[in-house]
Amino acid sequence: MAAQDLEIAGLVESIVIPLVDHEEDVRIVSHEEDDGTVLVEISVHEEDAGKVIGRQGRVIKSIRTLARAAASRMDMHVEVEILD
Repeated sequence: MAAQDLEIAGLVESIVIPLVDHEEDVRIVSHEEDDGTVLVEISVHEEDAGKVIGRQGRVIKSIRTLARAAASRMDMHVEVEILD
């Protein structure tokens, strides 16, 4: 299951990196919760947080939708969170 976690994290990273100005500060960590859900946590430079969230949360919502669609093909449940 760890390889699938990395695939989802890689997808999220490939979406987030072009959005930010401080690429070196992007940290994406994924791990499996007790209930089997894969949690992907995004950490970015404070100046880039707004770019990843987007107006009214549209960008992060789109990232979540893409991650969930990719995960559903692998019979997984995924949650994407942005950390402060």
